[in-house]
Amino acid sequence: MIVLGIDTTTSAIAVGLADGARVLASLARVDARGHTEHLAPLVQRLLDDAGLTPRDLTDVVVGTGPGPFTGLRVGMVTGVTMGHALGLPVHGVCSLDVLAHAALGAHDEVLVATDARRKEVYWARYRAGSGGVGLDAVVRVGDPAVDRPAELPEDVRSLPTAGRGPVLYPELFPHALEPLDVDAGLLALLGAQGVAAGRSMPVEPLYLRRPDALTTAERARA
Repeated sequence: MIVLGIDTTTSAIAVGLADGARVLASLARVDARGHTEHLAPLVQRLLDDAGLTPRDLTDVVVGTGPGPFTGLRVGMVTGVTMGHALGLPVHGVCSLDVLAHAALGAHDEVLVATDARRKEVYWARYRAGSGGVGLDAVVRVGDPAVDRPAELPEDVRSLPTAGRGPVLYPELFPHALEPLDVDAGLLALLGAQGVAAGRSMPVEPLYLRRPDALTTAERARA
């Protein structure tokens, strides 16, 4: 099993490879508005560095957000298109879940808060699972949401917080954690483990709000 992970839900364009047991490689480029420009070359470089071709892949896993409309769409469409062209199954994993897996470590509970623009954050609260592995090692408490940082309850904002929320709003998220962006290698590994466990991982985007870009008719109605 060789799984390609793609995530474009944060400021980073991230790609990674994993098998069912470990992360094989990962690359990322931070450019909040360069997803379309950088994604395909990053995938090609990732495969070249690993001595692989697209035909060596067995699955594709995409981060499903939440994230700004344009960036999220680029990654998901690219993953689905590759899957269709290569005849590969494509799976989806919530991007905040991946950040939580990387952040929990010694903490029993964490907050993940990423940049939603418009002075808002995408966020979700997590706790450690009860001895599970893979996706089940972390439990999300409630659904992902988008809010102004000050609108989150104080007890939530005081949790150790991963993502770029603490970078943007340090006075409201005082306990910053790594990572800032999704590690697509970890995304690929969690997807691989989910596939092995027979877990359903639908490719459904978590937009949470209307697109940033509206048509002329939509702006007139608004």
